[in-house]
Amino acid sequence: MSGSPAYLQMEEVRRRSNSLLSSSGLAQDVKAEVQTMAGIPLPLSEKYLHFGVEAMLKENTTGRNRQEVLESLNRLVKALSILEKYGCNLTSPTRPRYWRSVKHNNPVFRTTVDAIKGGRRVLYLYGYTNQQIDGLSFPDEVTEPDTEKVAAVTLEVMTLRTEVDMIVKGTHPHLEHFKDIIPFVIQQDKLVVTPPQVVTPPPKPAQSPGGQPLKPLTGSPAVSECNLCGGPSSLVCPSCDSRPFCDACDDLFHRHPARANHKREKILKDKQESCSICGISSVHAQCSTCVQRLCLNCDKLFHSHPDRKGHNRTIMTPAKTSSLSLSPWECGHCTTVNEMRAVLCATCERPRLATAASAVQESPMSVPTSPNTEWQCKSCTVVNQGSSILCEVCERPRLATRPPATPALSCPGSLSDSGTKWMCQFCTYMNTKPTLVCEMCNLSGKDSAGVSLPQSLQQTPSSAKEPPQPGVKPQPGANPQPGVKPQPKPRVNPELRRQNMMKEDGLILIHQIREAEKSGVSPEEVYAALCVCGGSNTNPSDWLTSELPHLLDEICAMAASVQLNYKAGDSGTQPAVERDGVEPEQSAPNVTGGGVKLSRAEAKVAWLTAGGDADKAVRQLLRDRQFKMKALQSLGFRDALQCEEALRLSGGELKGALSLLQRPLLEPFHQRIWADQPEPPIDPKNPDKQRMCRRLLALYDLPSWGRCELVLSLLQEPDVTYSLEDVVQAVKESHDKDFIRRLLNNECPICLSIFPRSKMQSLTSCQCSVCHDCFGQHFTIAIRDKHIRDMVCPVCSGPDINDPEQLDSYFSTLDIQLRDCLETDVYNLYHKKLTEHALMKDPKFLWCYHCTSGFINEGDQLKVTCLSCRKSFCAQCKKPWEPQHQDLSCEQFQQWKRENDPEYQRQGLAGYLRDNGITCPHCRYQYALAKGGCMHFSCSQCRYQFCSGCNNPYHKMGCKVAQCPFTGLHAHHPRDCLFYLRDWEPARLQDLLQRSGVEFNTDPSTGTQTDACCVMEQKDEAGQQIDSPCGIQTQPGQAGLCEKHYKEYLVSLINAHSLDPALLYDAQEVIRACERYQVDAQRGENEDDNAYGARMLKKLMEVPLGEKVPRNK
Repeated sequence: MSGSPAYLQMEEVRRRSNSLLSSSGLAQDVKAEVQTMAGIPLPLSEKYLHFGVEAMLKENTTGRNRQEVLESLNRLVKALSILEKYGCNLTSPTRPRYWRSVKHNNPVFRTTVDAIKGGRRVLYLYGYTNQQIDGLSFPDEVTEPDTEKVAAVTLEVMTLRTEVDMIVKGTHPHLEHFKDIIPFVIQQDKLVVTPPQVVTPPPKPAQSPGGQPLKPLTGSPAVSECNLCGGPSSLVCPSCDSRPFCDACDDLFHRHPARANHKREKILKDKQESCSICGISSVHAQCSTCVQRLCLNCDKLFHSHPDRKGHNRTIMTPAKTSSLSLSPWECGHCTTVNEMRAVLCATCERPRLATAASAVQESPMSVPTSPNTEWQCKSCTVVNQGSSILCEVCERPRLATRPPATPALSCPGSLSDSGTKWMCQFCTYMNTKPTLVCEMCNLSGKDSAGVSLPQSLQQTPSSAKEPPQPGVKPQPGANPQPGVKPQPKPRVNPELRRQNMMKEDGLILIHQIREAEKSGVSPEEVYAALCVCGGSNTNPSDWLTSELPHLLDEICAMAASVQLNYKAGDSGTQPAVERDGVEPEQSAPNVTGGGVKLSRAEAKVAWLTAGGDADKAVRQLLRDRQFKMKALQSLGFRDALQCEEALRLSGGELKGALSLLQRPLLEPFHQRIWADQPEPPIDPKNPDKQRMCRRLLALYDLPSWGRCELVLSLLQEPDVTYSLEDVVQAVKESHDKDFIRRLLNNECPICLSIFPRSKMQSLTSCQCSVCHDCFGQHFTIAIRDKHIRDMVCPVCSGPDINDPEQLDSYFSTLDIQLRDCLETDVYNLYHKKLTEHALMKDPKFLWCYHCTSGFINEGDQLKVTCLSCRKSFCAQCKKPWEPQHQDLSCEQFQQWKRENDPEYQRQGLAGYLRDNGITCPHCRYQYALAKGGCMHFSCSQCRYQFCSGCNNPYHKMGCKVAQCPFTGLHAHHPRDCLFYLRDWEPARLQDLLQRSGVEFNTDPSTGTQTDACCVMEQKDEAGQQIDSPCGIQTQPGQAGLCEKHYKEYLVSLINAHSLDPALLYDAQEVIRACERYQVDAQRGENEDDNAYGARMLKKLMEVPLGEKVPRNK
């Protein structure tokens, strides 16, 4: 077979289709090739190379008859379609996002691929070889699927699906390859296509509508004559011993209720080609563009796509609609499209041949007004119970219409009886008298088709319209002749009538729902009300208002009666309850003589759930109540009466009933919570340790039970001074007992009391800790009574206030700490002083000479007036303003005063020292004080500490000068500072001035006091800074000053003329000065003392004099 033409054709088509599918991944591209491969006559083992098709077909075609095998094959077709999609997704260039895995819990996979045998073997061939908990997946090391292999397997899946589909439809051209695999189907197909060898006659031959027996199926292989009329046949009925029928005879013959469920099959026509898409209808047109041969419906659908509208099609044969029995059929009542083999509609359960017209023509009396009442079967007229769905006698559905009745068949010899006997279409009773109504059910015997009445009472349209042919006597009871084809009876178009009825009913329902919503009625209530009052003209909203409360009371009473009767032993109630699933009342709560207490709210919910059926609502109400009672009992409420009453008061709400039942239990707790009495304190010595631990957990949110026990053990230690809150706070921070003790025992360095760490306060600038009270009191006093620079640590006096950067950072963080520990007025005063401190940094800020106020001077004139005291002073020299200062510089005005002011001349050098007093380098505040005495000066305005001789700052701790050995209070003075020059004798200072040609005074001024020095200086008396005269005895030749202030006068002249005192240094003074300035004092080899001293003096004089030294002239 490997060299046969069929095998070579198979290989060629397989190679071409494999290439197409591997590149595009679209099943539509290889549809023609798959159809070709399915029709090539090859054995299955040679046509399918990748998986065992024979084994798959045998495993999935197990059945006892043809019907079961066909259903198995249909399931196999659906599963193969899903497998085909999996393969196409893997070969597609744009694969889905989750292509690597197949989930078992996917409902499509579970109902199709997993429902057949061998489906997972195909997925394994695709590459899904890794077994997961919830499905299959590709191995982790595989990044791309094997496209060539997947395409080859997918083509075989598509070919098998096409062949199985042709077998189901009966169009497979080579069934001989499947005769040993699916014998049921092959044998039946051979029965239609080829004549049987032996025809066994049936035990009781069926009869035609005219009374003649049906002809046995004999003759040619292609049955072409109808078994009744002898015309061309189109259908064959396997249930009637494979008798052939034309469409008209099939319509008549299979209207009988005994034959209405027969399934007919279309006779295959060898010359008729089926559509390439649906495979059922005949070919109507051939498209040369897409190479398709399509029926009329498939052609319209396929070529309605915008990309295929311009295709050229050639009409081949007139379109023929498929037979009613071989194509999906549409229900005439609800328009649901059902499967080909379905007898009843899947939605409304009406028979296949039932029409909308027949449903409309039924008597209103036969339709029950409510689903709760008894109903009469439309086929056998038996009255059934309201809860049954199928008729107890004929087992037809409740909503099924009556089957069309055929004329009663009589024996060939009794022609006279056929004109008098007729079968009632309602009760199937055989009437013997030619009356218009049935003797049994008193209903009219004429249906829409007019075939149930005896022929003597019928008025056939043909007799009125067509005149009798000459020579032929019409016989009313004659049967159809074998050679004459009966015409099918005209039918009313049911589709238009059905659509109109559905439209009218829908509009009425929408109107009723909208009107009800305006009144606050839900659509569910409208539907339930229509189920009850649908047979009358009552408005559903009016019925819900007037009648529903009574119905709900009736439902509650019926439910209570059911439980009471069952409890009392009423056996007639038990089946009605148990039939719907209500368990016996032994498991329900005990009901006392008062009966179960139900509410209207519960009854309404049950009534809506039951769709308006009162009986079902009773059972649903009992089920709901039983469930709620069990739920309450599971929560510990065992008293059935209390549970029933709580459910009644809450309207059946489980949460509301639970709230009502819990309220008495929570009442003591509520009373204790809202009582005015305070909670009892936690006693660590209480013997009930568990209770104390639970209270600690509830009140203090401790992380564990062990921490609660740790709190109690710490409080039980002897000599405990800390409180419960302190211990809880410490225990939250650590579980180490020793560490907790250290946290609880901290001594305040100010008040020397013991406090826990949580009650100690630390500044960010140091590590000192003080208690909250001392912290607040220290800063309150500092803000109210002291300067802002006094607000430092009360323990270490940090930080260094002379460092501007450190001070600004300190104040910014201090503000956060003071916010919570100071009173409001004190905190506002702190902000005021902080603002003044910032204003003093402004270069336009001036201090008043006459008072202690300061302000921003925006002008550029020398004369400035204080805003507080309204007095004027000079903005440059800070001296009181005098008229002579106008148009004169400060130096010119000072010179004028020395020459022309008698008071100034009388004061002499004391006035000179006063005018050249101390000026704060930080805030520029001037002091009329001499510089003699202690050089460490503290500004009373800004608390800046500096040297009054050189204006360099004093440092309390380490400074920023490199390699500074001092850690305490110190300052770095230049060599021309009064700090060093005050140790010189006046003669030495005069010698330095004389060398530079600077004049100086030795005699006092005229009129000045010469016995005591009158220079003003700042003195510390009783802890206060007081300005007072010096008062020391003066010496001759010192211009009426004491030696200390005379030296100050001489040094001021040296500084005013920038004289370098190093000119008068001896060798030792030069070495010490070099060490202070960190000048390299290394002595050279063989360097004598004079050379070394000269070299060091030269290096020393290269160091500049003090930058901040006042040099006023």
